[in-house]
Amino acid sequence: MNNISPLLQVKNLSIGFNQNGEVLPIVKGISFEARHGKLTAIVGESGSGKSVTSLAMLQLLPRQAVVSGEAIFNNNAALNLLSATNKVIRSIRGNKIAMIFQEPMTSLNPVFTCGQQVVETIVEHKKISKSEAKKLTLQLFEEVELPNPEIIFKRYPHQISGGQKQRVMIAIAMSCQPALLIADEPTTALDVRVQKNILGLIKKLQQQNNMAVLFITHDLALVNEVADEVIVMQHGNIVEQGPTKQVLMNPQHSYTKALLACRPNKESKGKKLFVVNDFLQNDIPNEAPIYNTSIGSNTVLSVQDLKVYFPAKKNIMGKTTEWFKAVDGVSFDVKEKEVVGLVGESGCGKTTLGRTILQLIKPSSGKILLNGNSINNLSASQMRKTRKDLQIVFQDPYGSLNPRISIGDAILEPLKVHGLYQNNQQRKDKVIELLESVSMKPDSFNRYPHQFSGGQRQRICIARALALQPSFLIFDESVSALDVSVQAQVLNLIQELKESFSFTSIFISHDLSVVHYISDRILVMNKGKLVEQGNADEVMNRPKENYTRQLIDAIPG
Repeated sequence: MNNISPLLQVKNLSIGFNQNGEVLPIVKGISFEARHGKLTAIVGESGSGKSVTSLAMLQLLPRQAVVSGEAIFNNNAALNLLSATNKVIRSIRGNKIAMIFQEPMTSLNPVFTCGQQVVETIVEHKKISKSEAKKLTLQLFEEVELPNPEIIFKRYPHQISGGQKQRVMIAIAMSCQPALLIADEPTTALDVRVQKNILGLIKKLQQQNNMAVLFITHDLALVNEVADEVIVMQHGNIVEQGPTKQVLMNPQHSYTKALLACRPNKESKGKKLFVVNDFLQNDIPNEAPIYNTSIGSNTVLSVQDLKVYFPAKKNIMGKTTEWFKAVDGVSFDVKEKEVVGLVGESGCGKTTLGRTILQLIKPSSGKILLNGNSINNLSASQMRKTRKDLQIVFQDPYGSLNPRISIGDAILEPLKVHGLYQNNQQRKDKVIELLESVSMKPDSFNRYPHQFSGGQRQRICIARALALQPSFLIFDESVSALDVSVQAQVLNLIQELKESFSFTSIFISHDLSVVHYISDRILVMNKGKLVEQGNADEVMNRPKENYTRQLIDAIPG
């Protein structure tokens, strides 16, 4: 086979969706190539058309999709993937072209073990026995660096971590040695060290097998680490493409410049982050304004020797013989109007710590004081009153909003429960005021969660958390799944609201650059313990612990 011609040639691809007889254009006549042994990144915000483009290659779009153009796959013989028959495309999917999806939990079948799912793919395409397929699966699990392949083989998806699930997905994708691998945001929800390992693994497998890779992401810092070529998409058009170093070092389009400038870095601390619109309205935006944050002297939250243990093993009598120490003797204080960043890898205990502070998980021992009062042993009715002062913004805004309730009613509900304001009209006025404070229009009141983007839903969750004017807020991975531009908008919003609402907060994240930007102080957690804490600049620029240095070194770009 001739490796000089591109493996995939996309020519004048257009994709639209049929809505009430009208076609809504999503991708508008784009052309690009993917070559053997090269990693091509497609970059852009949500809604730019990058994932839809990749799904079109494998005919995975819904029926209402209207697709035109060509996607020529030059593997032995030239084939237009867009017009291939169902039988032909099924023989290619997972075999010659494999795909790794963004969310491994929804891509893996929860009722089959991880091993069974890889075996099934191999048997389907390679026509070999199940015992041979099992041997090959264990070999693949070793290649993707999964610990204890025999044990992982027998485990179900819910029994392994996010990073391990993504490795199982990579093993499935690599099982038939595809010529083309499509990776759609494969590391978005993973912590920086796992992300670095997964990216290294994809790059290694690509070079070993001389594979072409299409890597879809919204993060240009990641692209800088792994890609040979980059394609920048905006509103369904390709606005810039070329060799990675050339595009990133000398971006020509204002949109590419914007994506590069949106991500927080060491220089942006204390300043307002740029967003895409700043560049689209003005090619070189003005210097960002500086936030003036003042920390009070009163202690709002005090955590003293907090321990949260879960049973890990029991004997035949049902008595616990081994404990998993999720939080192991943690102590710290948070001052008035202070933002304390809490960082660490998945499984280090940071979310468990946040939920224990909120009393959603009961501690095994230790004390939690809110405004000087212990909240450990409050009755249900006392805790309900205290909840007014303690609020959380979760990672997944869609999962934390009721799809059957309009967003106006979702924000109004806590005001009703706590008996604030005299009547519903006053409450509605307050909700509209809150929506406006998070840059949402008043007419959003009667709309439902599915009618908003991820970034808008996160703003709605922040408005709901602020409805009761809490003295303390916990942000649990609240920006980790957002595009860099939307993330910048939400981080700016948190900075502005901190000034106007005077709340104190803990900001939980695995992204050290985001935590450094938003926090006054940083706590670093590893295996349930606080291994380092200090001023945000000190921890970021002069880390004392080797573990903290490893987290900083894993930051992309």
